[in-house]
Amino acid sequence: MLPARTQKILGNSSLGSVSSETIRISAEKTRVRGGWVVEQELGSSGESAGITFTNVPSLEQGSDILTQDAVKFLAGLVRRFSRRREELLHRRALRQREIDSGVLPDFLPDTHSIREGGWRIWSTPPDLQDRRVEITGPSGDAKMMINAFNSGASTYMADFEDSQSPTWRQIIQGQVNLRDAIDGAIEYASPEGKNYSLNEKVATLIVRPRGWHLLEEHVLLDGDPVSASLFDFAIFVFNNFERLLQKGTAPYFYLPKMESHLEARLWNDVFRVTEEELGIPLATIKATVLIETLPAAFEMDEILYELKEHSSGLNCGRWDYIFSFIKKFSQYPRFILPDRGAVTMDRAFLAAYVKLLIRTCHRRGAHAIGGMSAYIPIKNDEKANSLAFEKVRADKEREVLLGHDGTWVAHPGLVQLAREVFDSHMKGPNQLDKTNDDLEITSSDLLRVPEGAITESGIRINLSVGVQYIDAWLGGKGAVPIRNLMEDTATAEICRAQLWQWTRHGAVMSDGRRVSAELVRSLLSDELRRLPDGAGASRRDIAAKLFEGLILSEKFEEFLTSPAYEELLRVEKLGEGRGEAKSRGGNREHKAKLEVRPVERRTSAILGGIRPRASRLG
Repeated sequence: MLPARTQKILGNSSLGSVSSETIRISAEKTRVRGGWVVEQELGSSGESAGITFTNVPSLEQGSDILTQDAVKFLAGLVRRFSRRREELLHRRALRQREIDSGVLPDFLPDTHSIREGGWRIWSTPPDLQDRRVEITGPSGDAKMMINAFNSGASTYMADFEDSQSPTWRQIIQGQVNLRDAIDGAIEYASPEGKNYSLNEKVATLIVRPRGWHLLEEHVLLDGDPVSASLFDFAIFVFNNFERLLQKGTAPYFYLPKMESHLEARLWNDVFRVTEEELGIPLATIKATVLIETLPAAFEMDEILYELKEHSSGLNCGRWDYIFSFIKKFSQYPRFILPDRGAVTMDRAFLAAYVKLLIRTCHRRGAHAIGGMSAYIPIKNDEKANSLAFEKVRADKEREVLLGHDGTWVAHPGLVQLAREVFDSHMKGPNQLDKTNDDLEITSSDLLRVPEGAITESGIRINLSVGVQYIDAWLGGKGAVPIRNLMEDTATAEICRAQLWQWTRHGAVMSDGRRVSAELVRSLLSDELRRLPDGAGASRRDIAAKLFEGLILSEKFEEFLTSPAYEELLRVEKLGEGRGEAKSRGGNREHKAKLEVRPVERRTSAILGGIRPRASRLG
């Protein structure tokens, strides 16, 4: 049963009075979508929530997570906010067309009064005052979650987005892990017999749901996939808000991939409705926004303003920001960037964006959090490990001296180093008093391209990393060490976007050659031969074809995860089909119906080298 307080809240809200009985799963498949029907009587009216799940094993795994009450709460948010979400995504497409036609990003004239006003965000809760070291990691990995909580970091961002492959099992396991961690009950036993559990003192929890552009294809409302953002948010908040409040903390979030203050307004409305419906005090939910798209950099003040009482800061999402810069200017030869290794945070558009973010945050009483170096500890190579640590140290010193209030690391082994750097230069809990009021950043500063060369080595690295990452992603891993760097979806996107832009415009390399489709195909073939066999190698051909299709397609695909997700669904269904056929004594006829999914035709087109169809919102 739910706590009495929650039952009372639900009974008095527009959600209606509902039972906390776990979802009953129908024994019959739906004929159209091949899913599992959620049979539930909701409220005295007996109205169905209209929710269908398309995967069974993980539903059983999370049966105490996906309760009737939680699902109805999710359905309510989706019904209320889906249309606005779709309209905002359409606005993104319209804005991209403007940029393609020559209208470059700039500060908005209509919101000048907000940028010049003297307002500040609401006060930040005590457990978010000191955020000097934040560690991140996928929510679906129990061992990594325990290690992150125990790492000595100030906060831990449990990720449903870029560092996690969105298999249904991983998504549900992430919710289970978070519930267990908040209860202090999460445990993990390694194959070698080592046991992991939480320390008495752990990092403050922050959760990152997936971005507004993503759908959760395993959960359908009235036959349509629900917003992945709302799914991650709703299930987490509904199941955990009371326990979080009892422990003296609250639901805290990182919000990714936003491109305008209107998208921040949508999140703020979601927070307000959630607080009202669940009886959570106003302004309890807090959110830090990742400024990781070029349009958002021109609307930092407006984003903080729109989140109002729920604002808790901004973060320099550097890798996605680089990707966004390339993507937004994909049609412009004059905005071609050099090798990824030459695009550093102390140069050109990145340096300007960092300084503007710190100034904006501190004027508004908000934390300015730094980004993540891709370097990680290297085993069995002391020299390479020392070099990696020096790279991270220099990155963190740059951040703290500029005025950042905290930084990100991707590995527990880097927490102490980052803490030492911030402790040396930041004696208080933050640097909010460092306002940099005399700093002036112009729109041209935010668009300045760094100098540097495009080399064959840079092309090869992008090709190798891109294929290896997609290979691992299709196998269920979202954070992957490659060439002694931690790669995630954002860094793989940089590889893909650079290769597309270089090829599209015939970029001139340092040796005088031009990048061409023929050169890319030749180097890709060579790089594939160099990759060793190992776990996931059986998926490598699929990953390579998918990556090549994205690089050489006529149209720039907005996110590589869109076609990759469709392939992931296909892989999941094949695995489910093999297991079901085995349990049914080889009866494949029933399962064959599940293979007919319209979205898979788009993946097939990319795999076959055909230009992909436009998305449903494009």
